[in-house]
Amino acid sequence: MQMLPLEDLDSPGVSAATAARAAHLSRAKAQATGLFVAVVVVFALTYAFPQNLWVECIRAMSEAAMVGALADWFAVSALFKRIPLPYLSRHTNIIARNKDRIGDNLSAFVRDRFLDAPSLVTMIRRHDPADMLAQWLTSPANAGLLGKQVSRLLATALDTVEDDKIQELLNRAAKALIGQLDISRTMAAALGAFTHERRHQVLLDDLLVRLNTLLQTPDTRSFIAQTLVNWIKREHPLKQKVLPTDWLSGKGASAISHAVETLLVEVAKDPNHQLRDALDLGIKRLIERMQEDPDWEQRGEQIRIYLQNDEALGSYVHEIWADLRGRLRSDLQDEDSAIARNVSQMGKWLGMSLVGDAALRHRLNVRLELWAAQWAPDVAQSVAEHIRATVERWDALEMAELIEQHIGSDLQYIRINGTIVGGLIGLVLFVISHATIIWAMLTRQ
Repeated sequence: MQMLPLEDLDSPGVSAATAARAAHLSRAKAQATGLFVAVVVVFALTYAFPQNLWVECIRAMSEAAMVGALADWFAVSALFKRIPLPYLSRHTNIIARNKDRIGDNLSAFVRDRFLDAPSLVTMIRRHDPADMLAQWLTSPANAGLLGKQVSRLLATALDTVEDDKIQELLNRAAKALIGQLDISRTMAAALGAFTHERRHQVLLDDLLVRLNTLLQTPDTRSFIAQTLVNWIKREHPLKQKVLPTDWLSGKGASAISHAVETLLVEVAKDPNHQLRDALDLGIKRLIERMQEDPDWEQRGEQIRIYLQNDEALGSYVHEIWADLRGRLRSDLQDEDSAIARNVSQMGKWLGMSLVGDAALRHRLNVRLELWAAQWAPDVAQSVAEHIRATVERWDALEMAELIEQHIGSDLQYIRINGTIVGGLIGLVLFVISHATIIWAMLTRQ
């Protein structure tokens, strides 16, 4: 498989920075090499002067400096290039030869030292992300930026789903998902969750209050009276001619309303009312039928097939989605987008809520710590695997060149320091080896 150049992995705007790093590396190499050449010239010149102690000292210093410079040149160059020396070449070109091992070690280092749970929890406690979020969101400029960025993400998502291939994939995925549903049992499970531990009774209480309020309105009583008159005219036309239907309808409406109100009040006050028990029993039987009755299973299968294959329904859903997508796109392209404005307002509200509630910020930070501790191992392993796989795909020589561009200029100071330190060591050794002569010269003076 042909490898992509590492430079292609960089963003388009990095070429100028790459050129600048290459130029800086060339200058650093020239400085180190220039110092080595200067030392070689000094060493050679020592043979052109009359020999004395001082010339020998300078020669020893320059000789040691050359050794230090060459040794450090070999050490630095061996990291990035193969140096063809007998018995030593196998220990050169270190980065390229150990590319995969470097990737493994780097991924393990990032996983164990940067993305481990204790490090993330410590970072959360040190930086207080909830307060940082609150301060960021309360800035009007940031809230507006949030709205614009969310709008851009939504626009990108719309562009993605508008692609014909993506739409075809989504349609197939939706049909496949519907094909795996057991409609009857799914409805039974949803209804069971809705009524678990009599949760539906809370909604029933609210419904009873609303019905009782509705029965007391004049419009509702007028509707009941008119319905009663129509019933008498239709079912008892002879009685309607004899009885005062207006009076009867008025009294009947009041009686019916009162009876219903009384029943609603009784049901609302008594949590164990027989109508509540009857409702619970009816729902329980319905759930059992949905789960076990073949007729219900057949109905669920018919619904599933209808949802999956009916062309009219599919066309209707497609038209609704097309209309909704058009409205969304039109709004997202507007400078005064309602979506962006609403997101900005929500961001401001969240920021103000966090600023004014220290307990909420604390709970949010605690929750972030728990999430970090829970998800850190999985996330760290995924990131480490990504680093390892990415380094493994790189070309070894190009990776070595890239690393040299980034850190090679700093490593050239090793060569410069080696030259200087070598010269100083040569001076120390020369002084030690000629200590007697130097001492005699000093005492003679």
